[in-house]
Amino acid sequence: MSVAQWARDLAMGVRFALTGGREGWTRALLTAVGVGLGVALLLLTTAIPSALDARHEREADRTDITWMDSSAPPKGEDTLLVADLDTEYRGQEIRGRGMEPEGPGAPVPPGLDAVPAVGEMAVSPALRELLESDSGKLLRDRLPDRITGTIAEEGLVGSRELTFVRGAEGLAAHVGDYRVTRIDHFGAPDSPSEGLDPVLLLLIIVVFVVLLMPVAVFIATAVRFGGERRDRRLAALRLVGADGRMARRIAAGEALAGSVLGLLFGTAFFLVGRQLAGQAVVYDVSVFPSYLDPSPLLALLVAVAVPTAAVLVTLFALRGVVIEPLGVVRTARPARRRLWWRLLLPLAGLAMLYPMIGQGREGGDFNQYLVVGGVVLLLIGVTALLPWIVERFVARLGAGPVAWQLAVRRIQVNSGTAARMVNGVAVAVAGAIALQMLFAGVDDDYTRDTGRDVSRAQMQVTLTDGVPASATAEFASTAGVEKVYAFSEGSVGDRRTDPESADQVTVGDCAALREVVRLDSCADGDVFAVRDPSYESDIKALAEPGRRLYFDPSYGDDEGARVAWTVPEGIKNARERVGLTANTTSGFLFTPAALDGEALASLRTEVYLQLDRSVPDHQEQVRNTAAAVDPLADVMVWSATEQSEKFTAIRTGLFVGAACVLALIGASLLVTQLEQLRERRKLLSSLVAFGTRRRTLGLSVLWQTAVPIAVGLLLSAVVGLTLGTVLLKMTGTPVRVDWPSLLSMTGVGAAVVLVVTLLSLPPLLKLVRPEGLRTE
Repeated sequence: MSVAQWARDLAMGVRFALTGGREGWTRALLTAVGVGLGVALLLLTTAIPSALDARHEREADRTDITWMDSSAPPKGEDTLLVADLDTEYRGQEIRGRGMEPEGPGAPVPPGLDAVPAVGEMAVSPALRELLESDSGKLLRDRLPDRITGTIAEEGLVGSRELTFVRGAEGLAAHVGDYRVTRIDHFGAPDSPSEGLDPVLLLLIIVVFVVLLMPVAVFIATAVRFGGERRDRRLAALRLVGADGRMARRIAAGEALAGSVLGLLFGTAFFLVGRQLAGQAVVYDVSVFPSYLDPSPLLALLVAVAVPTAAVLVTLFALRGVVIEPLGVVRTARPARRRLWWRLLLPLAGLAMLYPMIGQGREGGDFNQYLVVGGVVLLLIGVTALLPWIVERFVARLGAGPVAWQLAVRRIQVNSGTAARMVNGVAVAVAGAIALQMLFAGVDDDYTRDTGRDVSRAQMQVTLTDGVPASATAEFASTAGVEKVYAFSEGSVGDRRTDPESADQVTVGDCAALREVVRLDSCADGDVFAVRDPSYESDIKALAEPGRRLYFDPSYGDDEGARVAWTVPEGIKNARERVGLTANTTSGFLFTPAALDGEALASLRTEVYLQLDRSVPDHQEQVRNTAAAVDPLADVMVWSATEQSEKFTAIRTGLFVGAACVLALIGASLLVTQLEQLRERRKLLSSLVAFGTRRRTLGLSVLWQTAVPIAVGLLLSAVVGLTLGTVLLKMTGTPVRVDWPSLLSMTGVGAAVVLVVTLLSLPPLLKLVRPEGLRTE
């Protein structure tokens, strides 16, 4: 067969699709919408790498405080003091900076024309919106500066990012503190990027495969719309002289037309979605529309792959159909589907993954090609096995109510269509179950115990040097605070600079000290020493009465000590106890009256708070108090565990992608359902004309969807558990089933189908009107 003949036949199919009247256009538009939704998501996926790169570059360009440079530039005409004022509001992170120019040549942060003056503040558009809303009143109390400017896009990493820059003064005294630094330019220093460990890399690969497979399945389903009407058209072509092969190529041409229209629709959907993405926030992630710029190479691959797949899928679907001039064999009882080749796909997938079982982290990176191939074949196995299982299952279903009989008979006549409708859901659920198992299995490897006793305190506030300990009384009067444990901390040494012996100093009232050590008795003015610490300490040498020691608030830095102190007689003994942070305290412990004000003011203060969680916005009340007491205060909400940022980012990416795929699943299923109803319009209208109740037809549509989805979800659970088990064995992690996640994923899949079915009922009632019997 020549290429020219192929081209002519495909072109004839395209003409039938585009010039076939309302029927042809309706079929082509339904195909285009289904394909377009999948293409839009594929284009979005190809744009993700560029979006991540754009966010990273934007973040690097505005970097000011880093922990990689050990030395800051000396003060000059071109230097700027920057303070880290990051905060949080009702679960939303807010990036904040206080800036103080030290000369006319000081750098200006990206997105601004000048550094705000003291008492002034520049904010992002999203933060301005929040501050001006009723829900932002508490935050406005924390950020009372006058808003004089808006940070432009160049200074933001996302369209809905909450960030501010405020003018500051007096920062020079805190240079060297971990929250204040001096810079002469913005931008992160070049440094080698830290690679991902093999398990995280495996997670990323599987996430992408699992998210993209349902898209491919939906596109393959969409190009097969109008199967029964197409069969009648092909029979008519045979009647006028076309042979079987030519008829199949013409059918492929019709699918090609729909897929090309789908590319146009998908591009339009993507452009609209890109603009809407600028207003969306998903799991604290937002982007600018300009970030979503698909890779030209990947976009070209999509443009070529989708029409090619449409032609191949159509030819594959018609491989077992005998097209005769008077009809199609499919209208009779179809041949029973064979099982053997359908089992080869998942078995081949398992064979590709098997060599990597037990590899773990120590075996290096997993073979990406084997991982992708194995996961793809296992998930494709769902689409291959589902029609066979549905066919066998519905063949054994018995009698029942009229709605049940209508649904069962419809599935029995064309079980392949019913299976195709839920294929995408089945693939998505199988992949989601496997991923949830993998995430749950390796979760402990990326989660560590913080050691903090959250039963005794839930928040911690670190105040800078020079803040008087009396300021902690402000926290005691804050709404939602039940108990306050304040400790002023530093160290003492036997010399002003470079001490040979040094130990820790802790200052607090008796109630606070009892939280970190065991005391027999305590009164204000007492001094204690932990003389038997569990680790090496210089306390025995330092705690000699009459010895002169020197306070150093910086824990032994080269700045040296600033205040002298003589060890008094009668120091009491204290015994070790596991403190609020799961550490033991050593050295000297003072009650406030035992030290003069100059010594207390030189120490850094840590405040631990026990909260009444029934008080609304108790955390925000504490943050407001901290900002009023010390603008440079560092507020931390305690948790019993902490998770790796990279692991959390991958999981967030999965949730964002899953939300997009679920939206595609729902939209595509609705289009598929409407197409099926349109195909059966005359039949449904005939049933109503003969007295069938509309309620019965509605229930039949529900059963028609429920039976295949139940079978599909059961198969998804089996394949998902199998894939999850293999992936866990590959990482060397003990296999355990995350039953709550499995049930939730299955429930989500069923809920999507149920919602789609309910949305299809109004069009069903419209289609069964008597007008549906009209024939042109």
